[in-house]
Amino acid sequence: MSIYAPQTAEARARRTRTGRILAVTALLVGAAVVGPQAFASDGPVEPVAVDVYTVGTGETLWDIAASLTPAGDDVRDTMLDIQHLNAMADTALMAGEQLYLPVE
Repeated sequence: MSIYAPQTAEARARRTRTGRILAVTALLVGAAVVGPQAFASDGPVEPVAVDVYTVGTGETLWDIAASLTPAGDDVRDTMLDIQHLNAMADTALMAGEQLYLPVE
């Protein structure tokens, strides 16, 4: 036997609504705290001189990076620079695509 009175539908709805409001408020506070940090940088960024290059048919990122890499340097480092500069997720290229290439 329960010593508590049975809850009405109105009381359950009020409790559910209060829980949702608290959850949304917690998410908004979390976003306000973490959100700006997602866009923050480590410090001032120096501008980089770039050339715009149009990818030709059959060209790969390796080919393009190899033509820019000075003798004795690693082509993979140049590839990473190009990927970072163009916000590329992978090394796939399409003919006609334009890339920013670092000027040295």
